[in-house]
Amino acid sequence: MWRNLAGSESQRRGMIAIKMLVWMVIVLVHGSVTVLFPYLLVNANIQFFSGELGVFRWLGPLAILVGGLVVLWSVWDLTFTGKGTPAPFDPPNEFVVKSLYRFVRNPMYLGDLLALLGESLLFESAILLIYALLMLCVFHLFVVLHEEPTLRRKFGESYARYRKAIPRWIPTRSAYK
Repeated sequence: MWRNLAGSESQRRGMIAIKMLVWMVIVLVHGSVTVLFPYLLVNANIQFFSGELGVFRWLGPLAILVGGLVVLWSVWDLTFTGKGTPAPFDPPNEFVVKSLYRFVRNPMYLGDLLALLGESLLFESAILLIYALLMLCVFHLFVVLHEEPTLRRKFGESYARYRKAIPRWIPTRSAYK
């Protein structure tokens, strides 16, 4: 009996360590996409055209803040409601259709894109805008080629109904029921 308890405690600790590792990977991936690579691009001083946005530049920090909060909220929902993580190697075990996921299928990627758009505004950087568009293409391909087929296989008809009702990228006004 005591061996089973020790084994389960050991397994619990192992699972906690794995979850912590997954969270570190998530932070590194999203941090690289939204902070490191934009920083490197801005410091490379690549300019396609120059121009000042005036007061519109200051919409950037708001977009960065909202985008970051959307990413955190989405990751929270996938972790605690979905009982998994956003990482492809540790996906949610439960189908998540709450909060932001009731209005759009990919709020986490939209949060990243909103943060990138905010950075392009704040730094008045065309290269960051181009980078954001490139990341939209990468996200789209990943969603279409990997995530959606995986979700179809895993959640079947419930995902099919959700997919028909809720758009992939443009949030809808009416929440999924």
